[in-house]
Amino acid sequence: MEPFSSAVSIAEAVRSRQVSPTEVVDLYLGRIDHYDGEINAFVWQSPEQVRDAARAATRAVTAGEDLGPFHGVPLPIKDLTSVAGQPNTMGSQGVPNAPRQGNELVVDRFLESGCILMGRTNSPEMGTLPDTDNSRYGPTANPWDHRRSPGGSSGGAAAAVAAGLAPLAHGNDGGGSLRMPASACGLVGLKPSRARVPQLVQSWWEYCSTEGVITRYVQDTAAMLDVISRPDPHGWFQAPPPERPFAEEPGRDPGRLRIGLMVDAPTGLPVDPECVEAATAAATLLEELGHDVHPVSPELLSAEAAQGYVDMVIPGSLYVHPFDDPDRAEPYNRYRWDRMKLVNAGEYVRTAALLQTESRRIVAQWRRDFDVLLTPTLACQPPELGIVRADANRDVEVAQPSALLMVSFTLLANVTGQPAISLPVHLSAAGLPVGVQLIGAPFDEATLLRLAAALEAETNWPHTVPADYC
Repeated sequence: MEPFSSAVSIAEAVRSRQVSPTEVVDLYLGRIDHYDGEINAFVWQSPEQVRDAARAATRAVTAGEDLGPFHGVPLPIKDLTSVAGQPNTMGSQGVPNAPRQGNELVVDRFLESGCILMGRTNSPEMGTLPDTDNSRYGPTANPWDHRRSPGGSSGGAAAAVAAGLAPLAHGNDGGGSLRMPASACGLVGLKPSRARVPQLVQSWWEYCSTEGVITRYVQDTAAMLDVISRPDPHGWFQAPPPERPFAEEPGRDPGRLRIGLMVDAPTGLPVDPECVEAATAAATLLEELGHDVHPVSPELLSAEAAQGYVDMVIPGSLYVHPFDDPDRAEPYNRYRWDRMKLVNAGEYVRTAALLQTESRRIVAQWRRDFDVLLTPTLACQPPELGIVRADANRDVEVAQPSALLMVSFTLLANVTGQPAISLPVHLSAAGLPVGVQLIGAPFDEATLLRLAAALEAETNWPHTVPADYC
């Protein structure tokens, strides 16, 4: 076993007794001790609890007990999601570090699969910026270049996986928060379809935000999706069941697909040439694999709808898990907190209705005009550390270009509820990872996983790792 081994292969090695869960966690805890001081991916750890869990997992193997699909695999939790007995400060000075009383549903799924929870990873305050930096814990550095951001809001998760501090990591995505850091750190980030992964509370207007993982391998993403998407019998919304387990999709023939290529940012901002090059390179690979790739100019969100999401849905999410002390919030979030007090329920409902209406027209283009949409994941290369948060706090009333360049291509799929995945197909001239995004038809993660696995086989990205962490 190596630090950059797949989670699936680690679990197989545990089941076959080639390695014990104790040996697995010792490897990763040792790397965290050695490397995390320069990255700041983790904001809370309890190594002895991790080792206790590993010893219990080792005893289960020895006793011949039934083992989950990820038995003995360590996985950190993003510091926006509650775990019983752990703090959940949401990256904020305005939230206490008292232990939480219960688990989010996705945490229960991880535990049922046999994962060993291994610490908590950094996030921007309340997850509302596309960068991982806050006044409580400071910035997380990108393992590919410590002067650069790992993206956000699941940037601590992505930095941990990129540096080989964990084989995979939990994250969530309300505007690109799995896909953006996956792109910035050279990893795989799938945003599942709306209602695919059950949640206790839909905090960003009807499943605009969803749980997931950041991985190095498509097979890990697929197998973990089977774990976390198990239906919730008490939930209001349920995605339709897949035709077969998601773990069986990588390697299957997707058939000849019509893939639309869009390289102009929906925000109208200029797109970095390296991001365009990544998308066109992926288009060429997909053509060589037998698909029909053609430029498209699809119907997207109106300016009014997009602004409504930014001005109402995201600020409104602050009240789902509110600050205990709003006066200690970051200035940009304090502005959003106060602004929502001036929004009446009618305005919010009207915005929600507009988003639903426009989403129906947008998703109708899939399978009618094209099967999959290919875009850059980001409109920029990873920004320098500190810029995004500083810009947001300097002018709290206006979304700044440093943030908009990050979310230009990713926000759409959250509003429409479609599955979308970022894949690390390119390295820039500066040696930074640059991802591309595939957006699928509603509930069609299967096609994305098939395409992703085919591109992984062509590029062999799992073996491209930051030089300082080999």
